[in-house]
Amino acid sequence: MKFIDRAEIIVHAGHGGKGCMSFRREKYVPKGGPDGGNGGRGGNVYIKASDKIQTLEDFTYKTQFKAQSGQDGRKRNKSGKDGEDLIIEVPCGTIVWDAESGEPLGDLVDPGDSLLVALGGRGGRGNAAFATSVNQAPRFSEKGEEGQTKHLILELKILADVAIIGLPNVGKSSLLASLSNAKPKIADYPFTTINPNLGVIQDGDFRITLADIPGLIEGASENKGLGLAFLRHIERSRFILHVLDVSSHSINNIEEQWIILREEISKYNDQILEKPSLLVANKTDLIDDDSFWDQVAKWAEKSKQEICFTSTVTGRGIKELAELLVQKLSKLTPDNRRLYPLRHATMSQFHRDSDMRIEILEEGKYRVVSPYLEELVKRYDFGQEEAILRFGKIIARLGVEDLLDQMGAKEGDTVCIGDLEFEYEPEVK
Repeated sequence: MKFIDRAEIIVHAGHGGKGCMSFRREKYVPKGGPDGGNGGRGGNVYIKASDKIQTLEDFTYKTQFKAQSGQDGRKRNKSGKDGEDLIIEVPCGTIVWDAESGEPLGDLVDPGDSLLVALGGRGGRGNAAFATSVNQAPRFSEKGEEGQTKHLILELKILADVAIIGLPNVGKSSLLASLSNAKPKIADYPFTTINPNLGVIQDGDFRITLADIPGLIEGASENKGLGLAFLRHIERSRFILHVLDVSSHSINNIEEQWIILREEISKYNDQILEKPSLLVANKTDLIDDDSFWDQVAKWAEKSKQEICFTSTVTGRGIKELAELLVQKLSKLTPDNRRLYPLRHATMSQFHRDSDMRIEILEEGKYRVVSPYLEELVKRYDFGQEEAILRFGKIIARLGVEDLLDQMGAKEGDTVCIGDLEFEYEPEVK
């Protein structure tokens, strides 16, 4: 299974069903009234966190998702069935972004976290809904509302208490395997780890999750090497292990590793450096010089850093490091791992008195820009004569004709509202 931590998808909520226009036709009921039922609501689209999924790989094969539309209304005042909601499962730790605005919609951290990302369209009303004392037999019904369509970016930032970071080939994967129950692929060459590996330290009821973050190199913050693809996974961690390869037998080399790590993390997000941390001097089995460890310890003390000495070959310091992590993590106050609050999708509300303007498309052709009227155009069935009359009364009340006159529109010119085009016929004043 590939570890994919970023994907783009397009989701479509279901459309609302059409309202029905019908009249009662019953024996012994000579003047049956309207009985057209309403259309059903379109299905919503939710994104839900699941602990049974570890990667966004599935979204490389399927990028379009559509919820079920509502059924049309029927005669005898029977409403159409609502469309089924669509639930898309993602790994815990997935952040959902609006691709168009670049805004975060929510961070799905815990299993069961659910985010409403696209609302289904409302069902159109049947003609029974429009009956009044004045108009007892309306020959008018609505079309269903369109469901929302959203272009989304899914970004996975793994959930781990401890991030194990270091330059390539410093022994992070071996350290993870020694500290925990993880079984990463291990070999002796740079970029051994191309995916984050997870492991667990269990101390009674206390559990620590560790993540081996693929090797950082100089320029990672500028997306060199594995770059930004894995820097993001450090952000959620509560504690950081900086693993340093001491096999060079050089304080300058160790210090250079430390400087590169700090600089790249700082360029990406300097707040990460404020997290509690610990230095790990690894591969101690490759040096047979006890005096060198005193030099390393003095360097760490001078740098105001706590340091542990380990070897995954001999087992040196592994048990002590695990116990130290349990001790330190148990004292940390659990923080809120949710980076962004959940912002559920809402239905746009268009008011009649919202801004309306006239655009000149070309000579003799005008567009009325009004979200409210454009929404009505989508829902009115202009094959119904009463729909045309109703719409005409609405645009008259809103003063559309006065605005067109001010822009120089003449009888016979073309007027566009949404997808509707009609010939301008001003009332005689």
